[in-house]
Amino acid sequence: MNYHLERFSQGEPVDVCVVGGAGHVGLPLAILLADHGLNVLAIDLNDKAINTISQGKMPFLEKGAEPILQRVLAEGRLALTTDPCWLQRSKAVLITIGTPVDEFLNPDFKCFRLWVEENIRYLTDDQTLILRSTVYPGTTDWLHGYLASHGKNVGLAYCPERIVQGYAIEELQRLPQIISGTTPKAAAEARRLFGLFAPSIVEMQPMEAEFSKLFANVYRYIQFAVANQFYMIAHSAGVNYNRVLEGMKRDYPRLAGLPTAGFAAGPCLFKDTMQLAAFSQNQFHLGHAAMLVNEGLVLYLVNQMKSENRLAEMTVGLLGMAFKSDNDDIRSSLSYKLKKVLQIHCRAVLTTDPYVTVDPDLRPLDEVLDRSGLLVLCVPHSNYRGLDLRGKPVLDVWGFFGL
Repeated sequence: MNYHLERFSQGEPVDVCVVGGAGHVGLPLAILLADHGLNVLAIDLNDKAINTISQGKMPFLEKGAEPILQRVLAEGRLALTTDPCWLQRSKAVLITIGTPVDEFLNPDFKCFRLWVEENIRYLTDDQTLILRSTVYPGTTDWLHGYLASHGKNVGLAYCPERIVQGYAIEELQRLPQIISGTTPKAAAEARRLFGLFAPSIVEMQPMEAEFSKLFANVYRYIQFAVANQFYMIAHSAGVNYNRVLEGMKRDYPRLAGLPTAGFAAGPCLFKDTMQLAAFSQNQFHLGHAAMLVNEGLVLYLVNQMKSENRLAEMTVGLLGMAFKSDNDDIRSSLSYKLKKVLQIHCRAVLTTDPYVTVDPDLRPLDEVLDRSGLLVLCVPHSNYRGLDLRGKPVLDVWGFFGL
């Protein structure tokens, strides 16, 4: 499937191809590069998503992105395709395929290796490949050697994405950009591209840049684990943790970074913590402890509900199913883990979310409020601020409702 390819089909050069260009990492970057004057081609296998994008509509929530998308489409700066043969026409190729973890919590290289094997024939010696998503440490250097062993003298760079999902357009233009390259030429090309909009550039060696992305995400995951462990300790003692948190942080800047308790999930934090653990031969005890705390919070809450209610006779309503507030992404959301566990213990579990559109089991908010005997605030969406809970008891780890 091809959309808006007329200019490129007539011989106009492609400045950048973004692989995974319909995704959360690739699409905002493609839009922004096009808005800064480059001819950009987004390549993605998701037919439905690129069809939506071709009509000037974002396939997911991204603040401020849709007007820019419509503008670059109208100007002919952005085209979309599912055909990888267009890679050979581009000077730079941005790859947003990362390294997930498998069922054993080890790095899973299948998707990345498969893409390389299937598309190496389209790569040319005058190109620069820029890896963008989280990769296992050493991946950039491995790929450099792999391409060289197959006769490809392709420049290779790693430039980690470090934005908060949903705010990419803003943060890409506000935060420093880390770049690295296996050659000075590759680093220079990465600096040129990201220098179009990034306020400053931080240059590292490839493995340094790979660690910088992992360390940043893992540090955040550990911060959440500290808050969640504090919550469970305080609650077990019969103390309202959120009152403790508010009191100890008030006018005390040393604790400004301590977050509230809550579900620490999503497509990055858990995965990246397990990647770092795997890299350290499972000797990253702090990372494993953080995983046990954050994943264990769900089970702790179920036990809390069981001790205080006759769950077998109750309908429980879950408010919010995305992995974080004011977002529509349900990937790795702990709300679904909670739902699965509660279904064993409750008469029924009802779910609702004002943003999520891909879950057919979601119910309208009013129905969930009416039918539930107990509510759980899974995600503190801003839409829930001031919500009339209709006198229903609510389990609110976040302290969002001030309970």
